[in-house]
Amino acid sequence: MKKVKYYYNTHTLRYEKLVTPLRVKLLRFFGFMSALVVSSAIVIYLYNRFFPRPTDIEAKKKYEALRDNYAIINGKLKGLQDQMAALEKRDNEVYRSIFEANPLPDSARVKVIEKQKELEKVNVMSDDALEKSIASQLNNLAARIAFQFTSYDVIAKLIKNQDAKLACIPAIQPVSNKQLTRIASGFGMRIDPVYGTPKMHKGLDFTAAQGTPIYATGDGVAEVPGYSESGFGNHVIINHGYGYETLYGHMVRVKVRNGQRVKRGEVIGWVGSTGKSTGPHCHYEVHINGDAVDPVYFFYNDLNAEQYDRLLKLAATGSAKSFD
Repeated sequence: MKKVKYYYNTHTLRYEKLVTPLRVKLLRFFGFMSALVVSSAIVIYLYNRFFPRPTDIEAKKKYEALRDNYAIINGKLKGLQDQMAALEKRDNEVYRSIFEANPLPDSARVKVIEKQKELEKVNVMSDDALEKSIASQLNNLAARIAFQFTSYDVIAKLIKNQDAKLACIPAIQPVSNKQLTRIASGFGMRIDPVYGTPKMHKGLDFTAAQGTPIYATGDGVAEVPGYSESGFGNHVIINHGYGYETLYGHMVRVKVRNGQRVKRGEVIGWVGSTGKSTGPHCHYEVHINGDAVDPVYFFYNDLNAEQYDRLLKLAATGSAKSFD
């Protein structure tokens, strides 16, 4: 039986039946439900926090293992990338320098090199993010390795061609000069013997009797431009390839034909005084990629260290006047 409650009404001075309004009943109901929901949530959170489900424990272990494995793999990747960078640096600064090949720019090594950002917190990454990060770094490294193999193939070809290149580089004197007495004028500013004005002398003048043999200083293809009245007279240019070219001027007679292949030490003509010349001599020039360089640095094949040092001094202290 439902208990009935009464209260004393001071206005009527009577006991009256206590009636609870519907609004109060609703407020009490919703308050109770809210407290129930909050209490349930707290209980569930505390339960899961201190009494996790077996599946949650297993998932957490797998995730921690995945995170540890990622750290290990990331460390190995970093080591491989450092080694790859060292190989690329050695390729550019050592291997290609030895064979005078241009270094490879980073843009050529990989079509797209992504800059990998350091991860601040690995534990906020999903499994997909971890996989994508590792895959991206591996793809980047694989591309760099593949291109490096291609670069080494090119270097291998350069090595095979090195013997031929060494035979082509000018490395002896153009006339017999065992006593080192025939260099009369060196490379640099000299007084023109005809006009008496300072002029850049782009080669060496070797004095010798007319008819003295002139030798090719390296393997190559002879170019015979013909007689030049105002310049080198009868002269020969040898294209050695690899950017090297030599010129032999003022010959009394040319032996080789235009387009003829010659070997180092082969006679290509004889000393004379044709063209703009004040006496029998061989004017000799060395060009690298079109620029004249001092030929005295290219006589290392037929001189020992002492002779080479002496020749350098003779070339530097030669006559102030050139012969042409």
